[in-house]
Amino acid sequence: MSRATRRVDHWQDPAAPAPTSRKTSASVFVQDEQGRVLVLQRTDNHLWTIPTGAVKKGESVGQAAVRECREETGLQVEIVGLVGVFSTPDHVIAYWHGDRLDEVRQPINVCCRGRVLGGDLAPAPDEAVQVRWVTPEELAELPMAPALRQRVEHGLLDETPYIA
Repeated sequence: MSRATRRVDHWQDPAAPAPTSRKTSASVFVQDEQGRVLVLQRTDNHLWTIPTGAVKKGESVGQAAVRECREETGLQVEIVGLVGVFSTPDHVIAYWHGDRLDEVRQPINVCCRGRVLGGDLAPAPDEAVQVRWVTPEELAELPMAPALRQRVEHGLLDETPYIA
């Protein structure tokens, strides 16, 4: 997606545009030994998120989560569990290119739990403004799309996979 594309998340918004597509994405919720969460600030809307991206043809959800984490943060992770499957119609994402609405996606996200194996923490210039580890208390202060906050909060508070 080019830098000229703007992403707008709609959450429980009756005025949101109707979805035109449905795509599967994978995200990875990673905590370090101190309980801090790996987050990045997106380049397209400057909101904070966990590593997330589309599942490409020929790869599994777990492979996509590992790839996205490496691409967006510089860290190599392994998948160690499942946070949940997030597919509510309450969340749609509008992708704008200038004044033109290109796509309205109703996402299906599979959020995995990951553990760092190695790498160097560094944002990918086209993916993240910055990448960092934050405490659960600091997370509350970061601007984050409600659908992403739901994934992170579930990852922090519940070991039982979420399905909805």
